Amino acid sequence: MKKLFNGRLLFLLVAISTLALVTACSSDDEASTKKDKGSSSNDLEIQYFVGGYGDSWWKEVIKDFKEKYPDVNVIEHAGPNINEEMRSRWVSGDPPDVVYIDGAGSSETQMVEDGQLMDLTEWVNGVKLEDGTPLMDSFIVDPAQYDDGKIYSLPLVFDTWGTWYDKTLFEEKGYEIPMDFEAFMSTMGTIKDEEGIDPFVTTGQYPYYFLRGVLYPAFAAAGGEELLANVIDGAEGAWSSDAVLGVMKKVEEMQKAGYIDEGFGALNHTQSQMNFLLHENAFIPVGFWLPNEMVKDAPEDFKYGFIPSPMNDAGEPGAIVPDLRPLAIAKEAENPEAAKAFVEFVFTKEYASLFSEHTGAIMNLTGVDLSTNENVPEYLIDANAMINDPEQVQIYNKPHPMSADLETPISNSLVSLMLGNISAEDFVKEAEKAAEQYRSSK
Repeated sequence: MKKLFNGRLLFLLVAISTLALVTACSSDDEASTKKDKGSSSNDLEIQYFVGGYGDSWWKEVIKDFKEKYPDVNVIEHAGPNINEEMRSRWVSGDPPDVVYIDGAGSSETQMVEDGQLMDLTEWVNGVKLEDGTPLMDSFIVDPAQYDDGKIYSLPLVFDTWGTWYDKTLFEEKGYEIPMDFEAFMSTMGTIKDEEGIDPFVTTGQYPYYFLRGVLYPAFAAAGGEELLANVIDGAEGAWSSDAVLGVMKKVEEMQKAGYIDEGFGALNHTQSQMNFLLHENAFIPVGFWLPNEMVKDAPEDFKYGFIPSPMNDAGEPGAIVPDLRPLAIAKEAENPEAAKAFVEFVFTKEYASLFSEHTGAIMNLTGVDLSTNENVPEYLIDANAMINDPEQVQIYNKPHPMSADLETPISNSLVSLMLGNISAEDFVKEAEKAAEQYRSSK
C-alpha cells in the first residue's frame, strides 16, 4: 500500500520543499487555437459544479487566465445543477472543452466508460514544472488509472470523507469522541439517552454520502485496499464476502439500536446538514466542504470536529480514503490546446494556496506551505495532526471512483438496509447480484 504521508510530508502540505509554478507548455498561440467549426473560433468552454466549495476560486482563476490569454473567449457553464443542464450536450457529442467532475449527476468512471474523456496519459507525462520536476511527481494522490492503465483526468481537489460532530457540544457534555465502532455505538447510545435525538444522520436522497463516507473506510479497515478495490470494481464475490457482511452487520446494528435518523430517507444533503447543525443529530458523514457549504447556517458557537468514520474495530487505527475531484478534457473538445493550457495553468502553487483560502479544503498538489496562512481553518489543523499519527489513522487508496451503473443499485439496497426493510444478509445478496449485472454489461 502506498503511503501518502509521513512525518516529513504533512496532510496540510506544510512541507518545506519548493514547488514552482507549472510551466505553460502551450504558448499563447496554442491557447487561442481556432476551433474546427463555428464563428467563435477562440472559445474555451469550461463546465464546473458549484457546491460546497463555492465558485469564488474558479472566478479568480478564470479571471487570471483571461489576462494571460486575452485572445481566448472563456465561456463558463457553472452552477449547482450544471451536470444535469449539460447532460444533453455530452450525450449529443457537443461537450464543453474542460470539465470539473464533481456533484450529483457526475461520474468520472462512467464518463471514461462512455468514451467522453480525452486520453491524457502521454500529454501529462510530458508536463514539467518550472524547475524540471514532472507534474506527475507533484500530486499528493496520483491520477486514477483504468483497466488499460491510461489516465483520463487529473485530480484537482484532495478531499476525504469522515464523520463530523460539534466540538462545543461534546466538550460541554463530556461526550467521548469515538475512534472505533465500539466507542461509536457507546457514544451514540449516551447521546440518544441524554439529548433525546437520533444520533446519526445522512442523506437518503444521495446514498453515496454514506457509501463513500462510511462504507469505503469500513471496507478498507476490514480488508485493506484489495477489498476496497474489489467492491468498487464489482469483482466476483466481493460484495458477498465475509468481510463485507461483517461491515454491513455493523450498519444493521446501528439501525436496530435506533441510532440512524428514521427520517433520513427523505433528506437531501443540505437538509441533513442543517439538522446536524441544529443538534437534531450529533454525527454526519461528509467531506471537507461541509463547513464552507454551511458557513451561513452554522450557529455562532458551533465548532466543527472531524474524525475518520469510526467503523474500525477497537485497537485498530481509523481508516481514511482520499476522495478526489478531478479536472478532465472532453474527447470531443473543439479547442483542445486551449483546454490543455487552462489545465496546466490551474495546477500551480499559487492557486493551490488560494484554493485553501477560498474553500477550506486543499488542492492535490505537494509543496504548498499553508503553515503561516491565517485563513486555514482549525478543523484542517486538527485533522492534519490526527491523520499524521499512524497509531490513529491509516490511509487507503481507491483505484478510481465506482461506476454509476454499480453505485446506483448498491445505494438503493443500502437505503433499504438503513431503513430496516432488509437485513445485512439480504443486502449483500442484492449487492452481489448488482455487481454481477454490472460485470455482464461491460
